[in-house]
Amino acid sequence: MSETTAPARPPALGELETDVELVAQRDAPVGGQAVLEGVMMRGVSHWAVAVRAPVPEGPEDAGAADAADDSQEVEGPIQVQRFELTSVLKRHRALRLPIVRGVVALVESLVVGFKALGISANAQIGEEEEEISGGMWAGTIVVALAFAIGLFFIVPVGLTSLIKDVLHSSFLFWLIEGLVRTAIFLGYLVLLSRMRDLRRVFEYHGAEHKTISCYEAGLELKPEVAQRFSRLHPRCGTSFLLIVMIVAIFVFAPLGLPAWYWLVATRILGVPLIAGISFEIIKFAGKNRRRRWVKAITWPGMQLQKLTTREPDLSQLAVAIAALNAVLEVEDLGQIDAAELVGVEVVA
Repeated sequence: MSETTAPARPPALGELETDVELVAQRDAPVGGQAVLEGVMMRGVSHWAVAVRAPVPEGPEDAGAADAADDSQEVEGPIQVQRFELTSVLKRHRALRLPIVRGVVALVESLVVGFKALGISANAQIGEEEEEISGGMWAGTIVVALAFAIGLFFIVPVGLTSLIKDVLHSSFLFWLIEGLVRTAIFLGYLVLLSRMRDLRRVFEYHGAEHKTISCYEAGLELKPEVAQRFSRLHPRCGTSFLLIVMIVAIFVFAPLGLPAWYWLVATRILGVPLIAGISFEIIKFAGKNRRRRWVKAITWPGMQLQKLTTREPDLSQLAVAIAALNAVLEVEDLGQIDAAELVGVEVVA
């Protein structure tokens, strides 16, 4: 290819080697989540969802699709919606205390995340189909939380209780329970990573991470630039969940071996405490990502992200960038310290 037809490279990257994968070195007050055919981005007081709408089906579209080359897939338009966000953390000082703030922020993130999922799901539904109601998504949240607590907390303690009398040691009990819990978690991630239906979601997950890293690096938000960054991020929800599994071992250790019903009760009631502690750890890791010992501690969680992220294409990166730009249009995130916004510490 001659020099006159070669694609122009972003000026900010002109002096870098093209095969070097970039990693952002600072923490910014922005988070996000992959949704169905799209990405949700969250800033200080707004959040936005960008979704790639399906291509309308019709005689003309079908003929165009047949004539098009297989490598040039017809893409629908990007639909963007933006919403205001007022965190209760800003209104109540007591809720900003360490650990407590993590629990509140995670609850708010769940609510926003499920709203974003609802928007993306409805965007993929045809006009003749009925949209998913808010009540259905509320029920989905309850079921999802119950499933997570049951699978990762009730099942491990139940299985370990089967050999409780053989162990004769509270130390061995909580150690084995922790190992069982972590094994179930890892197995669950491996199972999810092999599901074809989730592959596109994982690609958008990678697009979300790359876009946030590109913004944190202060570079121009273009798909070709964002593609250069790693799809792994230290504030990812996957890393957070692994920390939850580990923290749970130490939180439950002092409880000893009470009756089975107390074991079950403590595993349920202890979830907010574990989540709050884990939140503080992931928050600290994101702010201190340059330190070698922090990199060593977060390395396992970063590697797990290889199961829940995939390399996105440029069209998926364009969707993620559209979501972040919608937030940046009304917020100047570059002028806000990340420590001032505890509600946007988990990237997801």
